[in-house]
Amino acid sequence: MATAASLQQTAAHDFSQSSRAEAAFQASGTPSIPRGDTTVTLNYFRPPEDGSVPFNFVEEPPQGQPPRNFGDFDIQVPIKDIRGHESEYTLDKDAFQVVSGLPESAERDFVDDESIKKTYYPEVEKLILDNIPCSNKVFIFDHTIRRSNPDAPRNPVTRVHIDQTKKSATDRVHFHLPEEADKLLQGRYRLINIWRPLNGPVQANPLGFASSSTLKDEDLIPIEHRYPDRTGETAGIRYNQGQRWHYLSGMKNDERLFLECYDSEGHVPGSQVQGGRVPHTAFRDPRTPENAVGRESIEVRALVFGP
Repeated sequence: MATAASLQQTAAHDFSQSSRAEAAFQASGTPSIPRGDTTVTLNYFRPPEDGSVPFNFVEEPPQGQPPRNFGDFDIQVPIKDIRGHESEYTLDKDAFQVVSGLPESAERDFVDDESIKKTYYPEVEKLILDNIPCSNKVFIFDHTIRRSNPDAPRNPVTRVHIDQTKKSATDRVHFHLPEEADKLLQGRYRLINIWRPLNGPVQANPLGFASSSTLKDEDLIPIEHRYPDRTGETAGIRYNQGQRWHYLSGMKNDERLFLECYDSEGHVPGSQVQGGRVPHTAFRDPRTPENAVGRESIEVRALVFGP
């Protein structure tokens, strides 16, 4: 089984697509990618004024109902560039982790969903098993491609959020693995997003993420995520000045960001896991050049089990 170290060694001998892209970028004369710590504006959750349960409709809402019943507000926060310090952050402490130096994906275009499932999903499954100790089962249930284009089906999300909650992660296990669910839920289970750029190095609309160790339980506000046939749950985030935000400047195509949305160990007394949930959002860096290329990215969502 390949390890992160062996993958990095392989990539060091292979002038990857990402390396070529960054070299071409640097040689093009385009203004440099913003690097280092800065202050940015983030968009946070504001609860419904009438005190009702927050909700949003995934598709067209029923007649007479709004697409969502909660608001938001902007606030400036400091954000730390972890470039060069990636190894200091772990899933158990921060609920995010960076893996670098990966070989070029066999999936080249990322435009056909079936091709992505057939070619890229197995790469993601192997990546998870290689980099999460004691994991023994992975079930990938969907993916989303985001492009910084007004005509794109999905754009980068510029609101602080977490994709899943304890309830929705548990429901996902029952929904996708009904015959095994009761047994699987007796052990450790997580819901993790594997995020990567498609046109790196990222010049604009980078992804920010707050360490789980700085997030309080009361900062998470469940939001009903209403589909036509079922109701899921995401989490809005209440602003707390103790939250510590990070990003990885100029993220490249051979890098992956693990974003842990839920970890059942985060609720076990005495566990080393510090929460197991990471707020994240796209943001605009005020230092971004006007002619910077908007990022394109893919996030793959997986249920991860074990030990």
